[in-house]
Amino acid sequence: MELDTRLTKVLASVTFVLAVLCGLAFLGTGAVRMLDDGAVCVQTGFWANASLAGDLPVREGVDAASSASRLCQGNPSVGQRAADLGGELPWLLFGAMALLLFSRLMKAVLSRGPFTVEVARLLTVVGWFVTVGAVVAGLVAGWSQSWLVGSMAPIVGAGPALSGPLVLVLAGLAAVVMGRIMREGVRMREDLEGTI
Repeated sequence: MELDTRLTKVLASVTFVLAVLCGLAFLGTGAVRMLDDGAVCVQTGFWANASLAGDLPVREGVDAASSASRLCQGNPSVGQRAADLGGELPWLLFGAMALLLFSRLMKAVLSRGPFTVEVARLLTVVGWFVTVGAVVAGLVAGWSQSWLVGSMAPIVGAGPALSGPLVLVLAGLAAVVMGRIMREGVRMREDLEGTI
């Protein structure tokens, strides 16, 4: 039992430190990339199966690799810089917030025990955050990349895409279900204790 408590304390501390590191990476990446005056590049698979002879249909100032899967804008606009950040920053913010919520969950387990209403509620909150947050971060990242590609090359039909590890949606839904099961288990235990 003492080993489990020590392990839970370590897990709570590690997740909090990781949340802080993700938050710092979010702030640092945003500041450094917005202040950078270098080129903005984006990967695209739009021309992956096409055979392009001659010039690629790219906008002025855009350098395209020979395979046309990497486009670079030498003198990007503020919008292009922001869209470049939009592919990375949503996932860093999502990771920081998810780890922070998980750290709170571990602290609640330590202070009140694993089978309490508060822990079940926090598990449900973590589950819903992961479920919705993964979809939102994926949509923002996909839209940003799609807009950035569209700003460098006139591509018809290159609408927003969902990107990222969407298996997190299943993990989030599993946490929601487990939170509901735990809440029912706590309620049944309280009913049982009340009848004895």
